[in-house]
Amino acid sequence: MSLTARVPDPDAPRFRVRPPAHWINDPNGPFRWQGRYHLFYQHNPDAPVHTNVHWGHVSSPDLAHWEHHPVALTPTPGGPDEAGCWSGCVVDDDGVPTAVYTGVDRHHTGLGTICLARATVPDDETLTDWKPHPTPVVTGPPPGLDVVMFRDPFVFHHAGHRWALVGAGHADGTPSVLLYDCDDLSAWRFAGVLVDGHDPVAARVFGDGATGWECPQLFATASGEWVLVVSLWDGDPSSTGYLTGRLHPYRDGELRLVPRTGGPVDHGRDFYAPAVLQEADRAVLWGWSWEAREQAAVDRAGWAGVLTAPRTLDTHPDGSLRMAPAPELRLLRAPDPFVTEPGVPVSLPDAYDLTVTARSLTTVSLLRSASGAELTVRLDPDERTVTLDRDGWPRTGALGPVTAGVPEAEITVRILVDGSLLELFVGDRATVTERVYRRADDVPELVVRGAGARVTGWEQVPPTSG
Repeated sequence: MSLTARVPDPDAPRFRVRPPAHWINDPNGPFRWQGRYHLFYQHNPDAPVHTNVHWGHVSSPDLAHWEHHPVALTPTPGGPDEAGCWSGCVVDDDGVPTAVYTGVDRHHTGLGTICLARATVPDDETLTDWKPHPTPVVTGPPPGLDVVMFRDPFVFHHAGHRWALVGAGHADGTPSVLLYDCDDLSAWRFAGVLVDGHDPVAARVFGDGATGWECPQLFATASGEWVLVVSLWDGDPSSTGYLTGRLHPYRDGELRLVPRTGGPVDHGRDFYAPAVLQEADRAVLWGWSWEAREQAAVDRAGWAGVLTAPRTLDTHPDGSLRMAPAPELRLLRAPDPFVTEPGVPVSLPDAYDLTVTARSLTTVSLLRSASGAELTVRLDPDERTVTLDRDGWPRTGALGPVTAGVPEAEITVRILVDGSLLELFVGDRATVTERVYRRADDVPELVVRGAGARVTGWEQVPPTSG
């Protein structure tokens, strides 16, 4: 049975955040203002390539309906951001929404400056008018640390003070997160290294491949622990990881993160540079999913990149990351679910939300090629594993199956597919984000093989109510 007609470009996500055309990369500055969520992102408004970086802008009342706004930040000719308004955050500075971001000039070699831009009409919920500060608040890395990578400020509050993190890498190959106090956003004081690659937990969790930690994000859990999320840079974007631990006072008003555990934020190969919004009762994360296809195909499509579905974050008692799709995504479900019986094919739409629960070996096929190859998710309760096998669908870079482990004997996976973006949630223990591009003769078809599996799915449709 058929569930929906095809959209003109079946690879183009329809329900995730991306500009109408051209380039998107890192999500920036998720921010709640006057009842709306605002989300910014790295954006080239002229072409689907990474250059001429501005800040794009969308907003939503509920994380499901998204409205596009004019570009928020534009490089200033002759200014500290003339070669790009790179990643950062947005904070409420005494009632004024303020972007804190990386500015790069045409001479930069990995070293950014920290710039400010303030919303000029703070009582306007759309936040469409921003005025950049003419000079940086931090002109470069602190002396004496031999820093060769310096970018991506993130502001947070702890113990009655406002602090900021900046991602860094050092000449000897050590990655780190630098700490500043910034109670006054116009006057920053360097407060030491929050944590670096020499930390034994970080070294065990991340290995020694990264030479810099980009896009640091920090959020507090209900138990009082903190989770640091970093993007691992090894000369190019690589992967993402997290550390769970405590913030401890350290000399003269400084802080240090003492981790107890950590791991990958996402097990897939097409996820990077996540940004986190700390709310009173939860933390919400978006990541960037890049294009895993040749540039010629990107040029023909006219667009590049997409942000993931919003994910809620917390930790398990052992400190491992707990991650699930934001509950608001249910607003995208069609009124009636579709179900399937084992072995009975069901035609899939271009965007869907599928949940599978199994207590015995179960294989879920999502796509079939003309040659008979299948894109599958394999649930193996005996081995406590879930494996995504997409070998029949090439991508640039590494291929091969992706496996995530789970502790439970009963396995539940939730699969969100929107065009070429596939997000696999293995319980609330692991996620896998991959880009899968369909060929003209591929058949999007659901077939479940395994005794006793419970399967329910919904087509994703434009939301009609909040």
